[in-house]
Amino acid sequence: METTPPPHDRCPACGTWLPATAPPPACPRCALPLTGPVAEELRATDRALLRLDSERGRLLVRRGELLALLRPPQPPAPRGGRPGAAWGRGPGAPGGAAPRREASPHAVQNLLLALGGVLLAVAATAFTVISWGHLGIGGRAAVLAALTLAATGAPALLLRRGLTATAEVVACLGLVLLLLDAYALHRVALSGTDGLRYAAVSLAVVTALWAGYGKALGRLALPAPFAVLIGQLPLPLWASATESAYGVTSALLVTAALDAVAALRSGGRGTRITAACAGTAVGAAGLLTAGGLSFSAADAGAALRAGALLLGAAAVALAVALRRTVPAAVAGTLSGGVALTVVGAVGGLARTAVPGGWVVPGYLVCAALVLGFAAFAVPVRLRPVAAGLGAGAAAVHALALLWALPSLAVGVLRPDAWEGRYGAVVVAGVFAAELAAAARLHRGTAYGPVAACGALVSAALAVCVPGPLPLRLVVVAALLALSARALARALAWTALAAACGLAATAVAWVHPERTATLTVLAVLLACFGALYAAAARTRAVTAAATVVCAAGLAWIGLPAHAAAFTLLAIAAAAQSAALRAPGRPFEDPGHAAALLGVVLVADDPALLALALALTGVLTAAVAALRADRRWLGYVATCLLTAASWVRLAASGVGAPEAYTLPVTVAALALGALRRRRDPAFSSWAAYAPGLAATLLPSLAAAWGDPGWGRPLCLGAASLTVLLLGARHRLAAPLLLGSAVLALDALHELAPYLAQALGAVPRWVPLALAGVLLLGIGATYERRLRDVRRVREALGRLR
Repeated sequence: METTPPPHDRCPACGTWLPATAPPPACPRCALPLTGPVAEELRATDRALLRLDSERGRLLVRRGELLALLRPPQPPAPRGGRPGAAWGRGPGAPGGAAPRREASPHAVQNLLLALGGVLLAVAATAFTVISWGHLGIGGRAAVLAALTLAATGAPALLLRRGLTATAEVVACLGLVLLLLDAYALHRVALSGTDGLRYAAVSLAVVTALWAGYGKALGRLALPAPFAVLIGQLPLPLWASATESAYGVTSALLVTAALDAVAALRSGGRGTRITAACAGTAVGAAGLLTAGGLSFSAADAGAALRAGALLLGAAAVALAVALRRTVPAAVAGTLSGGVALTVVGAVGGLARTAVPGGWVVPGYLVCAALVLGFAAFAVPVRLRPVAAGLGAGAAAVHALALLWALPSLAVGVLRPDAWEGRYGAVVVAGVFAAELAAAARLHRGTAYGPVAACGALVSAALAVCVPGPLPLRLVVVAALLALSARALARALAWTALAAACGLAATAVAWVHPERTATLTVLAVLLACFGALYAAAARTRAVTAAATVVCAAGLAWIGLPAHAAAFTLLAIAAAAQSAALRAPGRPFEDPGHAAALLGVVLVADDPALLALALALTGVLTAAVAALRADRRWLGYVATCLLTAASWVRLAASGVGAPEAYTLPVTVAALALGALRRRRDPAFSSWAAYAPGLAATLLPSLAAAWGDPGWGRPLCLGAASLTVLLLGARHRLAAPLLLGSAVLALDALHELAPYLAQALGAVPRWVPLALAGVLLLGIGATYERRLRDVRRVREALGRLR
């Protein structure tokens, strides 16, 4: 809607009213030009804005009217109350919002009906059991008959009126009354009959009647499931009267089979679910009972009877699993149970014919047959069934492996303590055969190498555990040969690891006997050396094993001191081989052999000095021959210096400076020449070895010298070194001189410090500690205050 412009215009800048008919060329107040195209466009813009403001006001008024039409009419607030209180809204409820319902109408209805039915059932039971004696025989029959007929006939009338839930509850009450009728009949007329047999017959009759009742009133959902539940009891109760474990087990399994038929053929979903759940529970109880009978059978006849029960249950479960309407998960679970049941039946029969140590292998063989059947005989379209059978057989395999592992471990690690349990060896052999077949079946897949490795380890255990030492060495040689020729990398490394483990156990087996140990080590040395020459991909391990065997021969075959220098020779040979071998696999084993050689002569200072010197020379040679090991020169220097110190100490030299000063002078001269040619060369590499060669032995001698001459000379020398380092800004002389000077001064001041500390009262250290803690706390508080100030200053920034 457009608005008529006012009769006068206003100046766009200052708001002065202007005549609309003949506007002046300029505003008389602010002198703004009012003519021209720009001024015209400005006036048109102002008029458009005025029209927009007018239209916005009109729309806001209309919006309020529309909201008033959409809101429902509010009831008048009660006198003395707040608005909305009559409708149950709290003070925080939004206007017009309905209160939240926490229970649906159907839930309230079902709860009320169920509670009413339970109360009526309790009342009927109390009347029948407690108040029964107050009526005569005619009155009793009339009351029960009337109540039962009324409760079972009322649901039909209720269904006609559409009260289905009420009809369900009344029908359940009728079932309770029907059971009470059976109880009352036994108490009054048939009290002389056997209680279990009467209960079985009466429950079977009630089951049949209630199943027919549910079929007659087809709109009721509960009668059929309740009939299934009651039907679980007749056969077990009748069998319990015979006091026969086989009879009770048979009754449980037959009941489970009937439940399976009901689950597959009944029409109602509730009935199928109830039958499936009940059949699972009853069948599991029957299978457990039959399994216990099979495992505890004293003779073949008892085992055969228990096995027949198990096989019958397995046939029923397999027939259900093969139905196309059964879900895959259910079919797989049933098939797994079938596998366990068949193994239990056949293995239980075999258990009565074998000694105690062969029971588990008997079960394992049965499981292996089931696993083979699942892998090769079951069609592809029955994949869930095959998977279930395989899972059940695999569970038996896992249990057999847990049983055999302790015996196999003892046979490998301590053959002298093995108890001769050959059943464990059979378990390992069965595993080896199955895994080999699996590796062949899954060749070219990711499972093939894994199965092959498992077959290799199982076969090695099966052969080595019962065999003598020569057989174990033959197995080691065969594994090493396989490692060299195997195409699969995983199989090669598995064979090598198994060979190393068996080799270690072979050495441990004969270790107390020197001759046998040397023979075993010599054979292993030849085997690992041959594998090193034949296979390049495993040389890192075979080189280490070769050095270990050679070191073992030297250590066991020679006295300790002679073995030490033999180990140094082995280390030299290993380092020499490392120079030529690609990848240098002998380097680290050579270092280990040299270290072991030095340790063996640690009790003899003279031999220790010689060993350190030889090791230093060897290390220096490696550093000189290999450009990537130049850093070993520092190690060689330390070793040679340590060798000289040990030799001086072993010779009882009281003035080591006479021997160390020439070395120091020569080393410092060489370092100075090197720094002159390369000013960037580190002072630690140039001067630290020479300075340490004299300063450190002199410091050790000064700490044990009661006189004052040596400490004074050492202090002067270290001060000179310190000053020279400070003068030329060299880190090594500065730090070495400082450290030696401080330790020398501490040695000289130690007696006086001890005397002073002895004269100080005992409370002084406590007071000093308290002052120190107070100072630390004050400093911490000041830092927190500074942090707080900075945070407040940052918070004031905009």
